[in-house]
Amino acid sequence: MLGYIFVAIAAYLLGSVPTGFLVAKARRVDIRTVGSGNIGATNVFRILGKPAGIFVLVADGLKGYVACAGACDLWFALLAAMGVPLGEAEGYRLLAGVAAVLGHNYTCWLYFKGGKGIATSAGVYVALAPLAVLVALAVWLLALGLTRYVSVASIGAAIALPTMVWLTKDSLALGLVTTALGILAIAKHRTNIQRLLKGTENRIQFRRKSPTS
Repeated sequence: MLGYIFVAIAAYLLGSVPTGFLVAKARRVDIRTVGSGNIGATNVFRILGKPAGIFVLVADGLKGYVACAGACDLWFALLAAMGVPLGEAEGYRLLAGVAAVLGHNYTCWLYFKGGKGIATSAGVYVALAPLAVLVALAVWLLALGLTRYVSVASIGAAIALPTMVWLTKDSLALGLVTTALGILAIAKHRTNIQRLLKGTENRIQFRRKSPTS
């Protein structure tokens, strides 16, 4: 039990680093007060531009990947050195992934308000189920291309990822955890869904508008 507690706390703290907030703060912008108010990559992209948005996207994804992959190996070594009995590796990685996503979504550094967990979840599943991530990414790109709504693309990916995990992985625990994270991701988009129904959701502009003379 001590080992699981240690992993959960460490992964939560890793996931809780509010990348989008810190990047915007470095530019003297409180990302929580502009645009959608979200600290994730999409809002950073809209407010601060493409380089900042891409940086936040990659950094948030790495939080999930490192929690499940590289950091877990380090934790295993530390726990073994401390004489803590180790359980199954999948159990530790699943717990680390969930904790990292929760850390991102409910960061202790911002009064437990954070992002929506899409990029961090993707990083987690690059480590746990890379094929499912590729399919979810394809769904995300297709939905974005057809609708130009990032929220629709993210919700589509949140549905595709657990579906593919159930189809490609023989693990009840992984399937249940992925389904729960997918439901959480969709729930975090409830305000986007409300705006979609009202027709006020912002679309991504793929090309700059030509200046009028």
